[in-house]
Parts: sequence; structure tokens; C-alpha cells
Amino acid sequence: MQAFDLIRPTDLPAAIAAMGKGRRFIAGGTDLLQLMKENIETPSALIDLDALALDGIGADGGGLMLGALARMADVAAHPAVRAEYPAISQALLSAASPQVRNMGTVGGNLLQRTRCVYFRDAAFPCNKRTPGAGCPAIAGQNRMLAILGGSADCIATHPSDLPVALAALEATVVMQGPNGTRRVPISDFYLLPGTTPGQETVLAPDEIITMIEVPASAWARRSAYVKLRDRASFEFALVAAAVALDVRDGTIAAARVALGGVAAKPWRAMAAEAALVGQKADGATFAQAAALATEGARPAGRNGFKVRLAQRAVARALGALV
Repeated sequence: MQAFDLIRPTDLPAAIAAMGKGRRFIAGGTDLLQLMKENIETPSALIDLDALALDGIGADGGGLMLGALARMADVAAHPAVRAEYPAISQALLSAASPQVRNMGTVGGNLLQRTRCVYFRDAAFPCNKRTPGAGCPAIAGQNRMLAILGGSADCIATHPSDLPVALAALEATVVMQGPNGTRRVPISDFYLLPGTTPGQETVLAPDEIITMIEVPASAWARRSAYVKLRDRASFEFALVAAAVALDVRDGTIAAARVALGGVAAKPWRAMAAEAALVGQKADGATFAQAAALATEGARPAGRNGFKVRLAQRAVARALGALV
């Protein structure tokens, strides 16, 4: 790890003003510090956000408001989150370990860098680190990588669990920078790799995530998160599914389905959602919708199993809601 300066602003304007070339914001640090130890990230200074008053958790009839510095463990255990937004609590409890959840923040979790052994090992070329260097994952170790939304330049996957649940519940990311406040739907917050895989989100370098807003809804109250992985804890998803249903008199009035572990962003399965609406909430309907969840998948050499596994995750998550 290279030497760096530590800057400790006491309020949001000071934190934004402190940003400059070669500097990075840090909150819990559970991802950034790992990348710094491997010299993947080499900031000259870190701007510590810990003193900022951005750790609130609020819920009312209009929705849920999560301060970006709220700890993952605190959000998962919050009574309103567990009762009104269960997919969020379930996603957070499936992430990492208790120690990491006690340290990691929800804002930082949204910004966890994509997972690929080649990106995280400086001995290998990587288009994400160095544009034009190449993507050895496409013909190499790609079992964990994307089957949807990839490109000829990158097939890395976003690893976090929380954003998948937030995508299903149609959350909004609130950001603040020198030009004021922006609100971006989480479906638009993440970018697919295309020819610029190093750009993972729409967040500008001098902007800070301040809050995540989740609207109250009937489907948020009936939501679930299923994560399938190689081991039971401290492991990233092979595939994951967040689902939410509004069921009235046995018929599905509204549905939301998002996949994790399959793309560089939480993947909304629109075809599966359309297949659910207006149908009976039963196993046959769920199976038909699940089969459409991976529409357009393009597996690499070693991850074709994810197509069927993702479909099963969707069916299992939907089945948990009835």
C-alpha cells in the first residue's frame, strides 16, 4: 500500500470541497482498503466521511430513507426495514460477515467495485484498470462473471447484495456535489461496461451519496431475497434474486424481479415481471416467469450454469412470498 494523507472534514460542504485529483472518499473502507493493499487503488489522500451526519434510518408512510453512512447491520435489524422492506434486510444479512456488516455502510456497499480476479490482480491486464489492455476473463476464469449485459471489453459482475433488493423496490440514489443535489433511480445509477468498463456508475468523482430513498408500496411489504453461493457465509453470489409482489385476491397486480451476480449492475427482469402481472400467484405462474428471467443471456465459457441457476433462484424467491 502506498502512503496517503488523511483528511477529516466535519460537514458535507467541507468534504465536497476537499475532493481533488488523486483523492478518494472513504466511509467504512471495507472494499477500498483491500484495493489499496493490492495497489489497484493508489489515492494520494483519503477524505474520511465518518464525521458527517449521514447515518440516519427513517421510515414513514411515504417510504424508507437510509443515510449513506448507516451501517449495514443497523439497517438489516431496523424494525421498519424488516417489516415493510424485508428484501432489504434479507439481502444485507446475506452479505459478507457480521464484522463487515458492522463496519460497512449502505452507501459504500452500492459502490463496491465489480468482482473479477483479473481486475483485482495487478499482474494481469484489465480494460477496467487500463483501457485497451484487454479482458483475459472472456477466455479465462469466468465462472463467477456476467451472463447478461457484458461486452467485448468486460464481463465483470457487481458483487453487492443490497443494490439487487433496491432495484426490485425501485429505490432512488441521492447524491450531492459542487453543483447541488441529484436524485437518480438505482436502475440508472449503474452503467453497463460497453467500451468504457472503468465507468461503473453515474456518480461524479466529486459527488457523495447522501441518502437512499425507497418508496412505500404493497409489493415492498411482500418482497424476498434469495442468494445462491458456493458456501453459506462470507461469499459472493453466483446468482441472486430479489422479488416483490402485490397480490390481490390471489391474482398478481404488480411484480418486480431483479437479478444479482449476473451482470455489472442489478438486472431487472422485465419479461418475467410482465409474465407475472394478471396471473394467479402459484407455482405454475412462477415457473413460467422464472424461465423468462434470463432472456438474452450470453454465457461465457464456464458460467453457462448460471442461466438455469438464476431461473431457479427467481422461482424459489417467488415461492417464498405465498
